[in-house]
Amino acid sequence: MRPHQNMAGFEKSDFRSVLLAIEAAGIARFKAIVESYDNLATLRTEDPHNHYLRLYFGADSAIEVDALIDSLSDEFAIRRIG
Repeated sequence: MRPHQNMAGFEKSDFRSVLLAIEAAGIARFKAIVESYDNLATLRTEDPHNHYLRLYFGADSAIEVDALIDSLSDEFAIRRIG
């Protein structure tokens, strides 16, 4: 295994992430929507006090993830952090 690869053999540059802030009341529904898209992204809580969530996804899914976030931004009051 080369040093710049993870255990699955994917290079770190194959993955991306985006940090989002979402109102607490909408987090469970937002997570359900994201997970309904098989293998699109993984959602993790980054900072529970500020309701920051991080989406992890493959570089080849970046356009779809951005489109999904944009389409849900108003409904969930999503803010991109950083």
